[in-house]
This record gives sequence, C-alpha cells and structure tokens, in this order.
Amino acid sequence: MCGIVGYIGPDEAWTTIVEGLKRLEYRGYDSAGIAAIDSQGTLRCVRRKGKLNVLLNAVGGDWVPGKIGIGHTRWATHGRPSDENAHPHCIDDIALVHNGIIENAAELRDMLLAQGQRFTSETDTEVIAHLIALSKGDSLEERVRKAIPQLRGAYSIAVISSQSPDRLVVAKQASPLVIGVKDGVGLIASDIPALLDQTQTFIFLEDGDIAVIKQSGINITDINGKAINRPSKTIEWSPTMAEKGGYKHFMHKELHEQPRAMADSIRGRVRADGTVHIPEEILHKCASSSRIVVCACGSSWHAGLVARLAFEDLADIATEVELASELRYRKALLDNRSVVIAISQSGETADTIAAVKLAKERGATTIAIVNVMESSLARLCDHVLYTQAGPEIGVASTKALTTQMAVLILMAIAAGQYKQVLSETSAQHIIAQMLEIPRHLESILEREEELKSIANELKSAQSALFIGRSYGYPAALEGALKLKEISYIHAEGYAGGELKHGPIALVEPRVPIVAIATEGPTYDKLLANIAEVKAREGRVYAIGPENEPRLAHEAHRLFTIARVHPVLSPLLTTAALQIIAYHVADQLGADVDQPRNLAKSVTVE
Repeated sequence: MCGIVGYIGPDEAWTTIVEGLKRLEYRGYDSAGIAAIDSQGTLRCVRRKGKLNVLLNAVGGDWVPGKIGIGHTRWATHGRPSDENAHPHCIDDIALVHNGIIENAAELRDMLLAQGQRFTSETDTEVIAHLIALSKGDSLEERVRKAIPQLRGAYSIAVISSQSPDRLVVAKQASPLVIGVKDGVGLIASDIPALLDQTQTFIFLEDGDIAVIKQSGINITDINGKAINRPSKTIEWSPTMAEKGGYKHFMHKELHEQPRAMADSIRGRVRADGTVHIPEEILHKCASSSRIVVCACGSSWHAGLVARLAFEDLADIATEVELASELRYRKALLDNRSVVIAISQSGETADTIAAVKLAKERGATTIAIVNVMESSLARLCDHVLYTQAGPEIGVASTKALTTQMAVLILMAIAAGQYKQVLSETSAQHIIAQMLEIPRHLESILEREEELKSIANELKSAQSALFIGRSYGYPAALEGALKLKEISYIHAEGYAGGELKHGPIALVEPRVPIVAIATEGPTYDKLLANIAEVKAREGRVYAIGPENEPRLAHEAHRLFTIARVHPVLSPLLTTAALQIIAYHVADQLGADVDQPRNLAKSVTVE
C-alpha cells in the first residue's frame, strides 16, 4: 500500500522523487523518506514521521543531493509510524524501500540477530536491507538475487548502493511496480501517476522479475538471471489528469469528473444500433455458467451487489457476491462452470488477486473489471473489461465505483440479449436511458448546493442510518461507507426490510435517516419504512425520483434524481450520496483526500 519512486539520470534525483511522492501520497501518509548517492559516492538519507510536507519542512532548502535516489511514502503495517520505522532503510552501503508484507520477517530477524546484526526499527523491511547488505556478489543485482529467495510474502523493493552508484535494482512479488521508459533516464514507481509528468510509456513487471535500471537502459531477468522481455505500454492518461485542476480536493475534482468518466466508460461499448458490445466469449461463459460469483472489497463490493441484481433481473443468471477477503479462505465451491468476476479500481487489491488465484485453481473462468491498464488483476484474469475513469487519487472511491457499476450493467444487458431472455424493446429502452446518465450526473452536480445544504444538517450527527431496498440497498451501503470513512461520523447501511429487525431501535431525533428510494416493486415498501421512522420522530433525508409527491410529503429533506430504469438508479443515487459525504467531511475540516488510517490501494492483507 506504500508509495515507491526511484530515479537515476542527469538531473538531481530529489526533484523527480518529491514530485512522484506527492502524486503517490494517497498510497500512504504515515511517514516519508528519500535516500540518494551524492557526487562523492556517499549514501545520504532523510526520513520523517508524518505526511510528506513534514519531511520537506524538515529538510528545507538542504535537500539530499544526488543523481540517483529512491523515495517512499508509508502506510504502516509492521511497526507504528515513527522516524525509525520510516523508509528508506539504510544498512552499510545499501538503501532500500519496500511495499508489501514479509510473512517470515520474525524468523529472519531472529536469524540476523543471532549473527550479530543490530536493528533500529520494528519493520519487516529492515530485514530485507540486512539480507542484501550481508549478501556477497560482484554486483548489486547479484546481491539482491541471493537475498530475496529467503523472503516469504509480498514485496516490491527498490535498492541503491554506494558501491554501485550507476544502477537502481528492483524486484517484485505480489506487489505492484512499474518502470517508466524515457531515454537517458531511469524511472521506477509503485503506481503510474507518480511518473506521468516524465513519461506515458511503462513496463509492467511480473512476479519474480528483477530489473536493473541505468541511464543507458533497462535489463530484466528472473530470479536465476535469465533474461526476460517485458514489452512497454503507452498509457493514455495525461499528467493534468492526476492534478487537482483548481479544486480544493482530488475527491471533489473526481466527483465533477463523473459525467466524463461515465461517458468514456459507456462509449465504445454501445453500438450505433443500440446494442451492447461485450466480447462474445465473455457472454458465452456467463450465459452457460452454473453461476456467477462476483468478488471485491470495499466500494467495489457495492458495485458487485448492483451486478447481482442486474444479472438476475436482466439475464436470468444466478449470481452471488463475495467479499474477496472471505472468499480466499473459504472452501469455495467453484469449478469449471463457474464464472468469477473480480472488481478492483487499481487491479492491485491483494485479497481480490488471491481470490482470483483460488478461482483459477478450481478451474473457474475469471473476468476482471479494473481501471488501471496492465495491472496485476488485469494480467491474471482470463478476460478483462476496463473502466475508463482515468486516474483516481482521492482515497475514497467516486468515479471509479460508478463506472464499475456502469460496465457491469452493460455486461448484464448484453448477457440478457445473448441468452434471448431480455427483449430487444426492453434492452433498447435501458440502453437509451443509460446514454443519458452523463447528462443526469451533470444535472446533479449543477444542484450541488442542495446537497451541500443537506450536508450542513448532517455534520452535527454522531451517527446516521442509511436504508434502501433493491437497487437502493447497495447505494445505502456506499453512502454509509463514504460518510464514515472521510468524516469519521459513525454510519451504517441497511436493507429497508431489516429496519424492524433491530436497527429501528436506534431511531431518534438525533440520528438522521438517509433513505434511498428507487422505483420498482419495493418502492411502496420503502415508503412504509420511512413512515415507521417518522412515527418515532426520526428525521428522513430522502433521495428519490422527481415528481413523486408521496416521497416529498414524507421526507424532512428530499433530493430528486431523474426517473430512470431501476437498474440504472445506483449510478445517480450513489453520486448524490458521495457529494453529501464530501461536503460533510469538508465542513468538518477533515482531510478528505487522505482519511486517517486508510490508503488508496490495499496491496497487503
């Protein structure tokens, strides 16, 4: 989950590394550090607990000089946030940064202590630095190659040595790492946005790869030193897409990018004749499967709940939704007639990747829904469908989630047509309305002040309940998650029908109830739930269809959305709830883009 940046080239490494770390701070902000080798061959390192600006303020104008260096921004796993636990870790001539978890760190630490090594941190990372420092070899890469077979777990590492100041060595295992391709310069990072101001061409390393990066070129081998060819890929993201562009927060910018992201994700999948283009092999696998199992984590899991309803309603395909962190350890009853759809914005979510590996072992067909090209999940799965959200920097997912929902809904429409269980008339009706979703999202954003006003009333709450039924239930879960993760207000989402089975005990004037009222068979039932809340003096903030007088009468406050087919309603209700959560957090003065204890890409278990 940590951020890694490395540079070797003709200019001062500091500038490129700092700019890269700024773009990667969403990956971790417990501490930060930079190491470089100066012109006298001296290894120099500075690191500080806290966000990157703490490091920069401590250094002032006296930055670490050198034409080669590595930098790191940390999300703590082993060891509390502190100066000592910050990366890089420097042992003898070695400086090392690491993303991942070394599962056998304790036993390696004991072994090294028995050999007389002295530890100054609580981290698993320092173990790796000691192993490389102690390794014998004619080159830095040989020392790395001898050390890493002793590691068990996930890692991406970048290493420099004062004995080899002309090269930067990296190794990858179950944790992301990319190489930026640029003439006369060596660049590495844990994620694409870090290097977009330098290049749009990248090499994506595979597990087991070791790479040596010099100004003169890139050499990639396996653990045994056998040469490997990894082709470069061009990423169609511009540097400005990863910048705030005048917005106060990345999250606010990304909320306003939703109409464009939605249009891009739909475009190319809807043909001129109104049919949906999904590769026929994917549709055949889904249509002939015994069941579809959707696995994901966090907000992506909420997209999976929408997918379940859509596949069952539109394509008559039995669908289950699993938390990847649970599926990977269960006796999952998957076989070669199962289809597993894995959803992840980054494509690097550790639990989701592990669940997919389990599914492949059982013979299941795997399909990835991801936003990042050539990510680990995209390469692992049998098939991949990319969303077109563009880079998402804010830790709380916004446009990535709604575009995931859109792609999954399009899959369900196409599968229904393929199976001939969804009539052409119905399909055309839904598709025509989907093409209007970007415009409806723009309308919601134009009325942002209404949502901001609702947020102003919610910000004083200590707790909030979100309820919905059918397609409103995943939106309720997402609304509750967004509120608690960025504003730290306790919030829970429930299916409306479960209200009387416990949660109604919490209803009182000080606990706002946010009701997501989507049209369909359960609409009247949700109105009854709202009436139950009002009878107990609960305040109801409703999001529902326009021109619905019954809902307007029942709600304390109502925000209306366009009337669309129920399957499309989460695309609008979710966006409105995200905007409310954003303004609650902003009005409370919370760090919206970097909520405490969270990081964007959960690349460790």
